[in-house]
Amino acid sequence: MSVSGIFILDLKGNVVVSRNYRGDVEMGCIDRFMPLMLEKEDEGKPSPVITDRETTYIYIKHMNLFLVAVSKKNCNVVLVLSFLYKCVDVFKEYFKDLEEESVRDNFVIIYELFDEMMDFGYPQTTEGKILQEYITQEGQRLEVAPRPPMAVTNAVSWRSEGIKYRKNEVFLDVIESVNMLANSNGTVLRSEIVGSIRMRVVLSGMPELRLGLNDKVAFQPSGQARSGKGVELEDIKFHQCVRLSRFDAERTISFIPPDGEFELMSYRLTTQVKPLIWVEAAVEKHKNSRVEYMVKAKSQFKRQSIANHVEVIIPVPSDAYGQKFKTSIGSVKYAPELNAFVWTIRSFPGGREYLMRAHFLLPSISSEDIEGNPPISVKFEIPYYTTSGLQVRYLRIIERSGYQALPWVRYVTQNGDYEIRSR
Repeated sequence: MSVSGIFILDLKGNVVVSRNYRGDVEMGCIDRFMPLMLEKEDEGKPSPVITDRETTYIYIKHMNLFLVAVSKKNCNVVLVLSFLYKCVDVFKEYFKDLEEESVRDNFVIIYELFDEMMDFGYPQTTEGKILQEYITQEGQRLEVAPRPPMAVTNAVSWRSEGIKYRKNEVFLDVIESVNMLANSNGTVLRSEIVGSIRMRVVLSGMPELRLGLNDKVAFQPSGQARSGKGVELEDIKFHQCVRLSRFDAERTISFIPPDGEFELMSYRLTTQVKPLIWVEAAVEKHKNSRVEYMVKAKSQFKRQSIANHVEVIIPVPSDAYGQKFKTSIGSVKYAPELNAFVWTIRSFPGGREYLMRAHFLLPSISSEDIEGNPPISVKFEIPYYTTSGLQVRYLRIIERSGYQALPWVRYVTQNGDYEIRSR
């Protein structure tokens, strides 16, 4: 990818920090960046990549700062953008808030980080936890310079050696969010599942983990014919610790994990999802400026599962007042800031149906036609349940010392952008 230099600018385009890696560009070239960016915005064509003659500017904006990478070569733009966002994450781990003032207060640390994170325009160590082991704000006060951890010179750059815990455990969460849009007749217009596998690793030494998923899940490249009854996961993204060569050959997820919390993989599944919680709202208008709602909520998942913290958000006209509610379960409150009332059900077992009535006074019924008819939104969380059918078959922990470790697995399905159009 070969980046020539990195600049941190304030909102006026003034250079706060800069680092020249290759010496093949004039550092004054950054003076052209702000006029070029403003010109693109004025044309209505803003872009994170701007080319001027033989120089390419790749930038992101964070708070009151611009992080700009400059290159004279045909570089990998996505890789450069990923590196800039990783810089933001690392700086935030050091300074909590990344803004102009914190940059000016930490020049020395930033230059040290730039030198370690990139060498001659190529990314090197970008894991914040590893960098913090030998680049510290107190580092200049030490009499003996700290030795770089083995992770920097090791192939496993995301984990240090010598980690020890009294109790060894692994926590794995399979979290799926359901995005859905359905019309009032029950027809699903758009649906997808966005999932991730997140882990918290509390293991000693340098363990190798092997994760096996159920046979129902098929990891197949997009465009290939689907075989059997497998569920084809799309847009799979792995953490850098996963051995991709072994995964491609054996479809086994094998990895040496980072210490602490991280996202092992994320995926997407575009499929016709049956609404987990279906909501119908019958609206009855009266001539004497009042409107009544009859709301029915039905859970359409297995009876042994329970949805927690369910919120059904029903939109009402902005000039509604004098609200009255009657419900068979849960509680209802009017939320004027949302122009809606919220029906909250703490625990909603599968295969159940509940009713709720709402009554509002209106100064003018005609205003509802002007405002349109916003959709009903539903929030929920169903533990021990996955919509896609993904299940962890095994999680093996292999370490040279042979210690025993406890794996804990949890499943959660929750709402994403979950909306139902009302009549």
